[in-house]
Amino acid sequence: MKSSRADGEPPSAPSGRVAFVVGTTAGGTGAHVRMLAAGCAARGMAVSVFGPSPAAAAFGFASLPGVLFTAVEFGDRPRPGDAAAALRLRRALRQGTVDVVHAHGVRAGALTVLALAYPRRRRPATVVTVHNAPPHGGAALTMIYRVLEQITARGADLVLCVSGDIERRMRAAGAPRVRRAIVAAPKARAAVRPAAAAEVRRAAGRPVVLAAGRLAAQKGFGTLLDAAASWRDMDPAPLLLIAGDGPLSEELRARAAGLGIDAEFLGHRDDVPALLAAATVFVLPSLWEGQPLVLQEALRAGVPVVATRAGGIPDLTGDDAAVLVPPGDAARLAAAVRGVLGDPALAARLRAAARERGAELPSPDDAVAAALTCYAEALRAP
Repeated sequence: MKSSRADGEPPSAPSGRVAFVVGTTAGGTGAHVRMLAAGCAARGMAVSVFGPSPAAAAFGFASLPGVLFTAVEFGDRPRPGDAAAALRLRRALRQGTVDVVHAHGVRAGALTVLALAYPRRRRPATVVTVHNAPPHGGAALTMIYRVLEQITARGADLVLCVSGDIERRMRAAGAPRVRRAIVAAPKARAAVRPAAAAEVRRAAGRPVVLAAGRLAAQKGFGTLLDAAASWRDMDPAPLLLIAGDGPLSEELRARAAGLGIDAEFLGHRDDVPALLAAATVFVLPSLWEGQPLVLQEALRAGVPVVATRAGGIPDLTGDDAAVLVPPGDAARLAAAVRGVLGDPALAARLRAAARERGAELPSPDDAVAAALTCYAEALRAP
């Protein structure tokens, strides 16, 4: 988990030039790339970021000191214009001299491999971090992503994966060198006053069940709403707060209203630590996941956690720091939340285990140091 390096001690950084390629993202992937770019620049490396304009706007890449952002437009799903995007990326990368290109996501990884398809003596080392399993869809989408995985696996010098299930996928796709990615939540912001959190709970007048994330199919909020429908018999019935926005926002709001659930959709929030401090229980109902940053924040905040046993979630929580249930099982999710709300001793054990686990999580410095080690390995790859 956490490296043996003393806190605050900067890792040694090789001099070099690194380029990051990121696709359209509104979540943890973009935050992770921003952290790596800033960390590499602070260590004296020449840093470039390539990706769609919305990514620059969402994560402020263009405003990072020592980081040059270049717009290369490509979407969040495979499209016929991707070949042109690969050519644009190739031209952009060839305008400067780069030692390592680090792409994030299978889409960005495949485009990068195609963009760098010229003689080895002229191309930089290629590292790809795979943050998620392929999205659910029909047979055609499944086949497309299988091809993208194979291009990425066989063309990258090193593939980093955020969870064991993704490691197995990429090895099966032909990746000769696979390592576990280190993804860290941002440094803790200003501490939240316990009194302020208590005020939020008193205002609600009942237990607060909090969920946070992008309102997209991956996050499983539909399952959470089905689970919440069974809590209406509790006295007092918990208040469900969902922080985040995304393509399913209107659909989920309508579903909650149709089920008669007392839920508040908070939209995008920058005060997640305050929400976590006020929560009686935090729920992560994802259908598939990598290393979710909000879960790391929840563990550090010491809030009782109920989550699904999906992707990298069990790696973060261990056996004791959360109640884990199967993805997509509304009945099991509802029972787990009900159990935490009704058992103060269980909630206390979860809080203590979460704080202990949170203290072991990697820091941003650990994540940057791990990335630099991977760049050195990729540069040595035959």
